[in-house]
Amino acid sequence: MIRLERVTKRYPGGQVAVRELTIEFHTGQLTMLVGPSGCGKTTTLKMINRLIEPTEGRIFHDDQDVTHIDPVALRLRMGYVIQNVGLFPHLSIADNVATVPRLLGWDKRRIQQRVTELLELVGLDPKQFARRYPHQLSGGQRQRVGVARALGADPPILLMDEPFGAIDRIARERLQNEFLRIQREVRKTVIFVTHDIDEAIKLGDRIAIMNVGRLEQYDTPAAILAKPASDLVIDLLGPDRGLKRLSVTPIDLNALERPPVVHSDDSLADARRLLDSQWKRVIVVDRNGKPVGELIKDEADGDGPVADRARPFDAIVGADRTLYDAFSQMLIHQATWVAVVDGDQFRGVLTPESFVAAIQRVPAELEGARP
Repeated sequence: MIRLERVTKRYPGGQVAVRELTIEFHTGQLTMLVGPSGCGKTTTLKMINRLIEPTEGRIFHDDQDVTHIDPVALRLRMGYVIQNVGLFPHLSIADNVATVPRLLGWDKRRIQQRVTELLELVGLDPKQFARRYPHQLSGGQRQRVGVARALGADPPILLMDEPFGAIDRIARERLQNEFLRIQREVRKTVIFVTHDIDEAIKLGDRIAIMNVGRLEQYDTPAAILAKPASDLVIDLLGPDRGLKRLSVTPIDLNALERPPVVHSDDSLADARRLLDSQWKRVIVVDRNGKPVGELIKDEADGDGPVADRARPFDAIVGADRTLYDAFSQMLIHQATWVAVVDGDQFRGVLTPESFVAAIQRVPAELEGARP
């Protein structure tokens, strides 16, 4: 855990970058620091590893005052990733990743194993990339190496200063998804500076919004979107705040509508008995429960098995996705509902009414479940 208590950074001449900041970064969580330019987010990050010394206040790492820790030893406990990567151009990718383990005196075999492990973790084949040099990689690949190097000695804390800010939108989205996958595996305490509120919402377990050196709001993405604390936060979230809420609202399996289900080898006559004024279609699954598609009432006449008339779903989404993903599928396919599957099992359908009900539930749930 990292804790800042009434931390202030004042530069010569009187400019104050951070003002009496008190905040706690929870172990194993990814916290996003976001705010307008000059709000103090990068200064805050650099005070945590003492690249910048605070003027006032105290900073604790696991209840130990960081001013009592040798700065070099402190930084070796923390991975550090910056926007322009900062790889050593004269070293191979393997040697870049091995930088901190070598400084710590690891033996060659252990270093080699760690380099291989980390390159695989960030999605770079060691056989293909270990002997290359930074100039031989794309911007996105170099950023992956930067993350691998920061994780070199398996530090409990990872500090990231706009690491994906200089990469094109498509590569950035891919890296964000990869980083979420990596974080699910390694569960580091991550403090991540960004100017992009959409990135903060997508990645963060919690978001700290700063303004003129002060903490404006600190909460989960869902809580901030539901109840922004100030006009500045509202402006930062943008006019599509309602849609952004969909992106942090998981699909509630208990709230799904459940049309009748038939097996693909059932007869069309069996299916017709289930179709009524409420349900214009039935869901078709195989004997293992794996969804095959749907059977529409108007196409259920005649004889034979259901499989002969079943059609694939127009819109389908995984149960681990968000309402935003489901809504997107509905719009893309111009569908009136979305099938929800969990692995290879059908769970239910989302309708427009389901979306409205889910959004209305969020504020009430936040009142009783805010961390």
